[in-house]
Amino acid sequence: MFDGRWRGAVDAKTAPVGSWLQRHGITADVLTATGLISAAATAVAVAFGAFYLAVVLLTLTGAHDLFDGPVAKAAGTSSVRGAFFDSVTDRVADALLMGGVAWYLVSQDEGHLALLPLAILGAMSLISYQRAKAEALGLEAKGGLMERAERMILLGLSFLFSGLLLPILWLLLVLTTATAIGRFVKVWKAATAVSPEAVSARRSAERDSRWREWRERTSIERGEEGAVERWRARRAQYVTARARRGRRTRARTRLGRHPASRS
Repeated sequence: MFDGRWRGAVDAKTAPVGSWLQRHGITADVLTATGLISAAATAVAVAFGAFYLAVVLLTLTGAHDLFDGPVAKAAGTSSVRGAFFDSVTDRVADALLMGGVAWYLVSQDEGHLALLPLAILGAMSLISYQRAKAEALGLEAKGGLMERAERMILLGLSFLFSGLLLPILWLLLVLTTATAIGRFVKVWKAATAVSPEAVSARRSAERDSRWREWRERTSIERGEEGAVERWRARRAQYVTARARRGRRTRARTRLGRHPASRS
């Protein structure tokens, strides 16, 4: 929800901070890795019932996650490798946090309620998998009530008001499951209007594009004559084509003809 509605405003606010961090020698990979360390420390604090410390550490974890993207953009190092690293560490952090909560519930003799964080973790993983799989198929699966930012906020509230830990965990499970169901329905409707041939053609075009980009980058690194000019011309063509596709998509959406708008 936050990602869709306020992403532009958040990016505008975090960009100067990202530039400042980058100028002081802090890289996006360092932020991502240290964010995972703070998530592990949060899990340990929760496991031993130090909830106020856990709130501070969880806030630190969220700050690392918030600023690694702006730092990468400021440094010009945004890459597929960085996105993969960030995504994997997010999933590991989720597992650590829910594991810490489960450990705490076991230590409090809560019985089968210790399985509640594991159920939440399963729903979280399903949401992430749906998005990854949909994007691999050329579809979109963003949005919903409980994306990662909302989950972190709700989890922080459960630590801050530890007396409400179990009710908030139940609420988190319900809303996370509802988000997973909503994404499934969204992708199902969008996929109904997409033929296998279109998916295959899109994948082929993406592979060709990555191959051309790699070949041009290799030519630039080798210093081949005209490589930079060819790369700039190809990049300009790509930006123009992407802008045209965006205009056509918006026009179809206004007219009710976009594939995703049909059931």
